[in-house]
Amino acid sequence: MLRNLSIKSRLIFVIGFLSMLLTGIGILGLVSLNSANSALKSVYEERMVTVGHLDEVVRLINKNQLLVAESIVGQVGAFAEGPAVVGKQMDEAEKVIKEIDQVWHAYLKTKLSPEEKKLADSFVASRIKYGRGGLRPAIAALRAADYQQAGELVQGPMKDSYKEVRKNIDALIQYQMDQARHEFENTQSMYATVRNISIIAILAGVLLAAFIGVWLIRAISGPLNEAVRIAKSVAAGDLTQTIEVHSKDETGQLMQAMKDMNDSLAHIVGQVRSGTETIAVASRQIASGNADLSARTESQASSLEETASSME
Repeated sequence: MLRNLSIKSRLIFVIGFLSMLLTGIGILGLVSLNSANSALKSVYEERMVTVGHLDEVVRLINKNQLLVAESIVGQVGAFAEGPAVVGKQMDEAEKVIKEIDQVWHAYLKTKLSPEEKKLADSFVASRIKYGRGGLRPAIAALRAADYQQAGELVQGPMKDSYKEVRKNIDALIQYQMDQARHEFENTQSMYATVRNISIIAILAGVLLAAFIGVWLIRAISGPLNEAVRIAKSVAAGDLTQTIEVHSKDETGQLMQAMKDMNDSLAHIVGQVRSGTETIAVASRQIASGNADLSARTESQASSLEETASSME
């Protein structure tokens, strides 16, 4: 069946196959690049930005801790600060609380998974407890110049609730890190898969292309060389060779034409040879007839001469 395929069809098949292989590898590469780009975008938008928000929340909470602690220390030291300084520090603490609210709302606008939403709710609950039971009462005590009460709040409820707040915010940050690592591992796995598929496809394509190339070379050069040999033999006058046709493609058609030509020339030469022999036979017969005619003519001439002599 393959032998009867035309050379045109074979070339179209080879070109089409190589084009499909190139297109497939290209599409696979583009898909993998798109996946890698999406993973990087996800890591940045859903993880790095989120970690940035959470880190800022942690830093702002710690800043309030320091503001309250510094205000208390500033009043119990040798050089006590005035109420005006404490008031400014508490104004700063109130401002920080608003900044935390803004950053937290920005964080909540990001895409949260159910597990992350659960962790965020735990943080909100611990922060409310921290603010109502520790931070705000401490700020109020400092504004009222009740430094002893403020100190007790800092060492008691505020310290205990802060640990819970920090634990929950750390859990959120760790969740982001775990998700980023998971996405990285998925990307690495996809990279390995695409790399292996590409290598296998390239090797298979090269081997198949080499096989098809050898097949085409043999299918084209073999019959052509045989046709050249036959043409040279015919030119040398050898019309006795046997020409075999093994396919119906262009080279097979060429071999069939060479065979028909050889048979036709052999038939013509045979006819010419037969005609030449006929002419030779006819020529010999004519020569024999001429000899007989000449002999009879000479005999008749001799008879006439004898008759004439007797009459004298």
